[in-house]
Amino acid sequence: MKKRKIPMRKDLLTNSMQPKKELVRVVIDKEKNISVDPTGKQPGRGAYVSLDPSKIKFAQEKGLLDKSLGTKVPESFYEELFSYVDHQKARKELFGDK
Repeated sequence: MKKRKIPMRKDLLTNSMQPKKELVRVVIDKEKNISVDPTGKQPGRGAYVSLDPSKIKFAQEKGLLDKSLGTKVPESFYEELFSYVDHQKARKELFGDK
């Protein structure tokens, strides 16, 4: 059986290449709406971040998403992103890789 190529993306927070499944995409569209993109297919400029809640807090303090997306990211979005990442990490620990 032929081995499948694993898509890799650069993690904005750790600056390292990781498998796409282990990251979550944050996207900004033309109307400057920022959202979490679990499918990875929404149109707009995207940035990949790791599923580590402590790294999300670090990104908020340093303004890493602001620089990457080119706009001020509201505090409410960071809270939404933190809860999403925390939930996904818990799911991964419970159910393993799916």
